[in-house]
Amino acid sequence: MTLWLNGALVDATAARVAPGDRGFTLGDGLFETIAVRDGMPLRLAAHLARLARGAEVIGLPLPTFDLSAIATALLAANGLTDAVLRLTLTRGEGPRGVLPPETPQPTLLVTAAPMAAPAPPARLMLAQGTRRNEFSPLSGIKSLNYLDNILARQEAHRAGCDDALLLNTQGRLAESTIANLFVQRDGQLLTPPLSEGALPGVMRAEVVARGAVERPLTPDDVATAEEVFLTSSLGLRSVRSFGDRVFSSFAVAERLRTEIP
Repeated sequence: MTLWLNGALVDATAARVAPGDRGFTLGDGLFETIAVRDGMPLRLAAHLARLARGAEVIGLPLPTFDLSAIATALLAANGLTDAVLRLTLTRGEGPRGVLPPETPQPTLLVTAAPMAAPAPPARLMLAQGTRRNEFSPLSGIKSLNYLDNILARQEAHRAGCDDALLLNTQGRLAESTIANLFVQRDGQLLTPPLSEGALPGVMRAEVVARGAVERPLTPDDVATAEEVFLTSSLGLRSVRSFGDRVFSSFAVAERLRTEIP
């Protein structure tokens, strides 16, 4: 596999990141996952805008780069047309300690992988072992700090589920470990507001623009819904079950898949 590292295409076996890179030692960085269809990265401007917002939040200077050109070179080098790009930006190498260096030299890594086949409808559960802190600035950015999500996903796996929904500190729903949540109830499509700890997903924004309403949600709202689905930058995933509740309607998600590339 060929990847892009700090300004050049590099074979993965030859790629090297400094042992003192703060992304590795402290999770000090950001990432974006970008869908590619027919060689075209989707919603690229939205991803770059979110990356810029995240960089501002953590005080990380953005290096100059042309992601469109990087994507073109990377896809060609790997012989891919339908793919997933992963952009990882760290603060780069730094001395021991938590305080960042005054003049960081960021590390920029972009990888490309084949687009996987669409996943079947998800089996969800409610995470019990961790919660989303809606008051943390990190809840609104794509930070490399993902351990809460990993713990919840491990909990779901042990329970025989595909994903877990995360409560915030108030006991309301934020999102799943990797996706935004949408619920169809009484003819209305609902999703948790960003203030509840939901990530500002690029696909979430597409669905909200098509009439979804932001409203605080509880587990009971999911259990009594007519339809539930998840959104990420890679698309929409219908939900088959939440706990004991089994859903049979996937109509809204199917319609939106035809409307949103």
